[in-house]
Amino acid sequence: MEKILFNKKTIQIAGVSVFFLLIIAYAFFVSKDLIFGVKIRNVSLADNATVTESITKVTGNAKNAIKLVLDGREISVDQQGNFSEMIALLPGYNIIDIRAQDKFGYVDEKNYKLMYLVK
Repeated sequence: MEKILFNKKTIQIAGVSVFFLLIIAYAFFVSKDLIFGVKIRNVSLADNATVTESITKVTGNAKNAIKLVLDGREISVDQQGNFSEMIALLPGYNIIDIRAQDKFGYVDEKNYKLMYLVK
């Protein structure tokens, strides 16, 4: 059997390799917002739901969003991307549109269809 010798050259190559792996890991960490973009998640609305109240609360999370628009009007998001807003529904069929934009211009849009039945 051969013995593997760790000479100075092998240690230098291993050190440089680890250094470049750390640089790649750091670059990925810094650019993760660009890579993954904006995402709308955990919205409290159920698609194709029937509701009996004219006022409903919409909550959720728009990760990496700097601008969030709910049915044509801009609403605020906190540092973690959480949002909460009350909306009024019209009798019948309603489409709730949520559109989020990140600092690079990427957009995520979700539409929820609700049927408001008047009691």
